[in-house]
Amino acid sequence: MVNQIRAVEPVLPWLPEGRTLVVPGRGEMFFRHHRHPDPAAPTLLLLHGWTASADLQFFAAYEALAQRYSFVAPDHRGHGRGMRPGTPFTLEDAAEDAAGLVRALGIERVVSVGYSMGGPISLLLARAHPELVQALIVQATALDWNETLPERLRWKTVRVVSPVLRSWAYPRWVRLAIRKILGEGHPMAVYSPWLAGELHRNDAFALVQAGQAIGRFDARPWAGALAVPAGSLITTNDRLVKPKRQRELAAALDAVIEEIGADHLAALVSSQEYIAATLRLLQRLVH
Repeated sequence: MVNQIRAVEPVLPWLPEGRTLVVPGRGEMFFRHHRHPDPAAPTLLLLHGWTASADLQFFAAYEALAQRYSFVAPDHRGHGRGMRPGTPFTLEDAAEDAAGLVRALGIERVVSVGYSMGGPISLLLARAHPELVQALIVQATALDWNETLPERLRWKTVRVVSPVLRSWAYPRWVRLAIRKILGEGHPMAVYSPWLAGELHRNDAFALVQAGQAIGRFDARPWAGALAVPAGSLITTNDRLVKPKRQRELAAALDAVIEEIGADHLAALVSSQEYIAATLRLLQRLVH
């Protein structure tokens, strides 16, 4: 008798409705969309970080945010299910994509929540389209990413990750890395196969271009002129974006601050602390 091997279905988190929409002048965009029963509830625009997607960045917070807010969470170009336009990735294009999506959905104003790379995209959105931004929250991010020599070297050499991302062994490396990061018994470990699969959706060339775009970003000359209420979530154990750099951005924005003792993957590894701090910032800014 031939033994039958039963496929194990991956465990999925709760995910809001996924939609695609052709945004005039931009292209076809994929996004998550949750509408709160109260039409007066603020709408959040969730902008994810480099190498992530909306789901990878915010899935742990979706349910908590859905209880109080409407939200739109797009995948940026080349990330997740984001568009593949065939043109080099720029942060400015990502900001214009977000603005176009907000307008196409008929949303008057949003609270922009930008994590890591999503922070620069939020800043560019507020600069170019202040009429769309009710408030902005920056998380684990900085005014610029090229002040120190290690930072400049990191982003100039980011192209070396492209062969790794396209390697046949990459999915296995990702699964092993996720297990190591989360450790035994972590409540998010059950989602490891799903997380690995989602990471594999990214376009390697677009990620390299996005990393290079981050390395060129510098909001120091103009961030202080943004007339938008702001909040900052500072990850005080962050080894990628040093807390000092995060505080410089908060000071430039005159932002209200929440801090959590977490590294750069706080939204996943320290999800409960991340969710609580994000909700506190929203409470302080829009209520």
